[in-house]
Amino acid sequence: MAGIRTPALATAALTSVALLSQTATAAPSTDDRPSLEEVEKKVDDLYRQAESATEKYNAAKEKATKQRKKVDTLLDDVAQRAQKLNDAREQLGTYAAAQYRTGASAPDTATLLLADSPQDYFDQTQLMGRVTDRQKGAVDDYFADQAETMKKRQEASQSLQTLTDSQNDLRTAKAAVQKKLGSARALLSQLTAEEKARLAKIEERKRQEAARKAAELAEQQAARTAAAQQESAGASDPAGTGTSTPSSSPATSTSPSTSTDSSYATKAERALAFARAQIGKPYVWGATGPDSYDCSGLTQAAWKAAGVSLPRVTYDQVNAGTTVSLSAAQPGDLVFFYADVTHVGIYIGNGMMIHAPKPGAYVREESIYYDGESSIHSVVRPA
Repeated sequence: MAGIRTPALATAALTSVALLSQTATAAPSTDDRPSLEEVEKKVDDLYRQAESATEKYNAAKEKATKQRKKVDTLLDDVAQRAQKLNDAREQLGTYAAAQYRTGASAPDTATLLLADSPQDYFDQTQLMGRVTDRQKGAVDDYFADQAETMKKRQEASQSLQTLTDSQNDLRTAKAAVQKKLGSARALLSQLTAEEKARLAKIEERKRQEAARKAAELAEQQAARTAAAQQESAGASDPAGTGTSTPSSSPATSTSPSTSTDSSYATKAERALAFARAQIGKPYVWGATGPDSYDCSGLTQAAWKAAGVSLPRVTYDQVNAGTTVSLSAAQPGDLVFFYADVTHVGIYIGNGMMIHAPKPGAYVREESIYYDGESSIHSVVRPA
């Protein structure tokens, strides 16, 4: 289902009362307009709520799609069983007509009297005994198939009700997304040129702080890597001679963990190559590509390109791997945000990630601290 794009003024969301903020130091405001900071927070909250509703929409859509496939399969099965029952009815009718024509239902005495000879009677009796057994089996099969068909019809009916519920959830989630985005657009439409300019400065300060935090993390990770390399070198050259101790067995020169890390790095490179190729494409809620994405749609598509299947929504993706510490994050890891796990990006190293940020924005590289350190929920290694 196609998403709904919002105006590209998402970055302008925060300026809604710059003039008031300026005059606040000189004199109390005489109107009830909120401060610039209040508008900034309100719009950010609306976008977060919209993203949360988007994940619910994605989950409902996925459930409805699966349920529709199940219903279609059940209905096909019921149709095939109904045809089989019709064929069985015709066969039973044929047996009944044949029985009437041959006198199989007549008393034994009458059958004997009507036979051309006693031998004909005994031959006919033996034959009809075999036919009767076959008829009984056909009748038994008919009733068994009839009972199973009724069961399948009930199952299909229940699945249809579940599908209806899923479709209702889908409509509810869609309406919630549209309402939140509509409220954000309404606030954005009230911005003045001066407020937009002040907002741009506020967001630039936030970006600079996020970049500073990313650089700090990059330094910590570099130091951690260097320490690990020194420790590894010390283990291979305990005497400090500058030469490593040869392995006792060439077959064991590569440890399982090294092999695993190499395998993950290879897959991560593919996922990141895909993600980088999407940079500049618009965020559209509910979108999974190839022309637009929401946050979880991008991460799912990127790892699919690396041969790894991820669930559709963030709160399922967060459980689709191994949780690692932020300091141990590697390129390709998924970084999740907020207590309700409603946003995700792909870590590329040095405190940076690629993500589809929010309505009105485009897939881009950005600091994982773009919304403050407290917004980071967890880091997960998916493969």
